[in-house]
Amino acid sequence: MRRLLILGAGTAGTIMANRMRSRLDRDQWAITVIDQETEHYYQPGFLFLPFDIYKPKQLRKPVKKFIPSGVELIQAGIERIEPEADRVHLQNGSTIHYDLLVIATGTKIAPQETPGMLGPAWQRDIFDFYTFAGAKALRDKLRSWPGGKLVVHICEMPIKCPVAPLEFAFLADSFFAHKGMRDKVEITFVTPLSGAFTKPTATHKLGHLLEAKRINVVTDFAIERIDAEQRRIVDYADREVAYDLLVTVPTNMGDEAIARSGFGDDLNFVPTDRGTLQTKVKDNIFAIGDATNLPTSKAGSVAHFESEILTENLLRYIDGQPLQAEFDGHANCFVETGNGKALLIDFNYSHEPVEGTFPFPGVGPLRLLEESRMNHFGKMAFRWVYWNVLLPGHEIPFVSAAMDERGKQFHSPD
Repeated sequence: MRRLLILGAGTAGTIMANRMRSRLDRDQWAITVIDQETEHYYQPGFLFLPFDIYKPKQLRKPVKKFIPSGVELIQAGIERIEPEADRVHLQNGSTIHYDLLVIATGTKIAPQETPGMLGPAWQRDIFDFYTFAGAKALRDKLRSWPGGKLVVHICEMPIKCPVAPLEFAFLADSFFAHKGMRDKVEITFVTPLSGAFTKPTATHKLGHLLEAKRINVVTDFAIERIDAEQRRIVDYADREVAYDLLVTVPTNMGDEAIARSGFGDDLNFVPTDRGTLQTKVKDNIFAIGDATNLPTSKAGSVAHFESEILTENLLRYIDGQPLQAEFDGHANCFVETGNGKALLIDFNYSHEPVEGTFPFPGVGPLRLLEESRMNHFGKMAFRWVYWNVLLPGHEIPFVSAAMDERGKQFHSPD
């Protein structure tokens, strides 16, 4: 009996467990998933939790609920991968051998990487919303916060769901307006990039939204430290931004097990072929989702699109066939803009976010790079799609893994 071992039971790992169980012969292949977590979180919902749009119970379910029958789930911490011996060492002292390995260990925030971030002010004046605990603590803070200088800040790229910090700023504008206290809040968006959006085309097309919502923007801000006593963030050029409430996105890093295994990059992401998803570590090791170092968004849609390509390449590898470099970096993301509206962006390795319609060329019903209520409904409906379609590894109707170029207006990246 051969073994497919999947490290991580988050979005990408769970999708792959479901897809591969339905494709591999149960008499020839055992599938094992390893993850120390017992709860699976709908992470896109962390954006809404601070504003009391979602309740905590809507965002979490047991991990084992989504692991298919016939797949072994081991709930333990991963110590390190030993590629030369085709085995993984667990923190409980046991060892698991594999014939084929899929790394889906994701990414986590690393607030310890920024001096001054952790300490007495953490979850008092300084908050994240990229964790369940952080989003919940921020919700409690916002319920009674009297106003002042709200700074929404990104430490460095890459981060999970690159548009989420900007969405937070938009939702904050709407939230405080509905509370009748928008004039008491000064919102500033601080980014290490040269524009508010991660893609220059989106910044050019959508910058007017920031002006309309009276959101200040500070660009090219490479944070050096946080002065928690004086409530200010300081960059390497000695520029300062003062805050009363800091909502920050800490450095995102891959799993520490990757560092202990000795083959990650500086942020513990796995060197991965951008087209085949085979790692550059060893030919029987593949990676997917946030764990990779690919130059595409760390987002659930990307993991879904990657899973279709990875499934076929795993089967090709097993059969001794050449791998196909079919992943094009495709990502599409709803961008919540507040007041019941959202944007939709669609892009890949080759193309900046495009204008046009989605998913049907010329028909829609969703329009790209345009703010609409229909896009907002799509964003809110995705929670049901996530639990019932995405995680079980089903196809999303009319949405292909490769970016559909029909009926779209393209902008070349700079």
